[in-house]
Amino acid sequence: MRRIKIGIDVGGTFTHAVAIDVDSLEIVAKSCVPTTHSAKEGVALGVIQAMNKILSDGNIDPIDPDDVILIAHSTTQATNALLEGDVAKVGIIGMGTGIDMIRAKGETNVGKIPLGNGKFIETFHTFIDSKIFGTEKLEEEVNRAVKQLISNGAEVFVVSEAFGVDDPSREERVVEIIKDMGKVATPASMISKLYGLRVRTRTAVVNACMLPKMIETAEITSYAVKNAGIKAPLMIMRSDGGIMTAEEMKRRPIMTILSGPAAGVASALMYVKITDGIFIEVGGTSTDISVIKNGKPMIRSAEVGGNRLYLKTLDVRTLGIAGGSMVRMSDNFKSVIDVGPRSAHIAGLKYVSFSEPENFDDIEFVLIQPKQGDPSDYVAIRRKGSDKPEFAITTTDAANFLNLISPNGYSRGNFESVGKIFVKLSQLMGKPADLIARDILDIAVNKIKGVILDLIKEYKLDTELVTLVGGGGGAEVIVPYLANKLGLEYKIAENSEVISAIGAALGMIRESIERVVPNPTEEDILKIRNDAVASAIRMGSKPETIQVAIEIDRQTKRITAIATGTPDFKAGDIVKKSLSDDELYKIAEKSFKSLLKRYTYSNGGYLKVIAENNFYKIFGMELERKKFLFLRDKLKPVKVFDTEGNLKLQFLNANVVETNPNGFEKVLSHVIDNFTIYGDAGAIAPDVFLIYGPKIIDLTGVMFKEQMLSVARAELKSSSLLDEKIIIIAEERT
Repeated sequence: MRRIKIGIDVGGTFTHAVAIDVDSLEIVAKSCVPTTHSAKEGVALGVIQAMNKILSDGNIDPIDPDDVILIAHSTTQATNALLEGDVAKVGIIGMGTGIDMIRAKGETNVGKIPLGNGKFIETFHTFIDSKIFGTEKLEEEVNRAVKQLISNGAEVFVVSEAFGVDDPSREERVVEIIKDMGKVATPASMISKLYGLRVRTRTAVVNACMLPKMIETAEITSYAVKNAGIKAPLMIMRSDGGIMTAEEMKRRPIMTILSGPAAGVASALMYVKITDGIFIEVGGTSTDISVIKNGKPMIRSAEVGGNRLYLKTLDVRTLGIAGGSMVRMSDNFKSVIDVGPRSAHIAGLKYVSFSEPENFDDIEFVLIQPKQGDPSDYVAIRRKGSDKPEFAITTTDAANFLNLISPNGYSRGNFESVGKIFVKLSQLMGKPADLIARDILDIAVNKIKGVILDLIKEYKLDTELVTLVGGGGGAEVIVPYLANKLGLEYKIAENSEVISAIGAALGMIRESIERVVPNPTEEDILKIRNDAVASAIRMGSKPETIQVAIEIDRQTKRITAIATGTPDFKAGDIVKKSLSDDELYKIAEKSFKSLLKRYTYSNGGYLKVIAENNFYKIFGMELERKKFLFLRDKLKPVKVFDTEGNLKLQFLNANVVETNPNGFEKVLSHVIDNFTIYGDAGAIAPDVFLIYGPKIIDLTGVMFKEQMLSVARAELKSSSLLDEKIIIIAEERT
């Protein structure tokens, strides 16, 4: 009996869906339907259509509860609502008492919140003195406040109290009263546990303004899933790369901002299994770029209309360059002056690559303005005698003309068609056709190249270890050419055109909890860790799949626990086949090969296994290269592989030490001391990872020795493993 997960990715133009056999990771069926932005049901209609097509094409029996075990989708609904200003008006009930009351009144009254493009979230404010709690006047006062806000125009409500994160019970009680009145409300402390009343209130307002639209979408989709007979839970993609239940999304829709790009990154982690790389998802209109380092996606604080929010999202950089980007030319058709951001399908034009060659026997080139506000120098093609352009010249056409797309590539087009067009273009421009095609791709990839270089610098990525990984239907149009320009290795993900749908299907649950805790004790660390785990379990994650990373920021006094897991044990750690020692050695040897282009072996330091347990083998070698005269630059690269040959961690220069649970603190303390460096900014500890049975414990989010030891102790306390060796890996800073 097969077990199927269905993933659906809602893109700007198309909604893609896949059905995956979770035991074999084989794609059972794929589907693609237009995204239904303008439908009465919104994008939910496209999700339903894509799901039904998958069930039909994959011969999947939805009635069998063991057949479909999960269905998950990304959504553009929250992002679109904010971009278009399609949001509810929010009533804010501020609360506080005593000396905090005056400040709380001001900080909970956030006014209009700009969304950009001249759009705003409208808010209305009133205030309740918290001293009425425990008295008969509470319900009367809340009713008065709600009616006042409704008379002003409020449709949904936020309750925000000074220091509500310390004791949210009063916020929650007021929300209960409002819900009893048949209204939608949310406590600010549910959205964020951080201090900062104004920012917390503002974040809760952004969340609340989307509630009516998102609740409607969730209910339509949930009904369709149940109506199809699927008993599996419906999950929604979050902006940090995890998934959550539809019920959780109804409470915190703000978590789905950047849901689409997040699905691609989730797939890069779980399906492509990138350890250190830059993931480049190329669609038809735009390209999303994100960094993965040490097996973790990079995260940043979200902003809406220039307002900082208490919300963590993946750091995704989006550019208006992709597979459908149109070409701009000078008035006399003598030079290519730009590429994008307008794309062919948004302009309502066909690609040359996917059209028959007879369409281009009697044509002429024209310059057009695709949409109001666009420049009027985009190149289009029309039949002679017609005043209506039909085709555009795109980056996909240039890549096909240069034969850069693999024979079975998703973007592979009709070479005869692009050949005809580029020959005619060459005659018009008086320039060789291949140079015109290269001009188009050079301009396109140079825009992406700058972002890649910025990311490498910002996240201090080691170019010796970085690989560019292409996903999306236009991956082969952009990524190989870009990698050649940067001198970096690249690969195109398998099933790249549905990579985001795969990410949604694989279902990584992620929960991040942040609190302000000055000088956190080991008990503080353990508590926030356990709270994150409990929340991940509540969201549907199986306990045995959960891994936790702790980050402590001494400057902001902020401690963060990030728990990741999956709803299904096997899908969380899909076991294909354990490889033999010889097979693992050959994979490791190939992985180290690029380093040997620049370095030579030192002290007989050939590749060898330097540590291992039942779940991982750790390979290392010693290398050197001539630096200056008799000076030599020495390296000890280390790579960690699981028994299936997947690269889990890699370091350019690291030390590996084995110990046991009883003596690990002393050994870890010594390792930290040994590799701490001292500079103008004071002591900087090394990046440290612990491997304990199947667990990889990441201590890189902690900068100070005592806190590193506390986090390590907390993680080991939470583990049920006994008598296992502990492997310590410390990366030397340079």
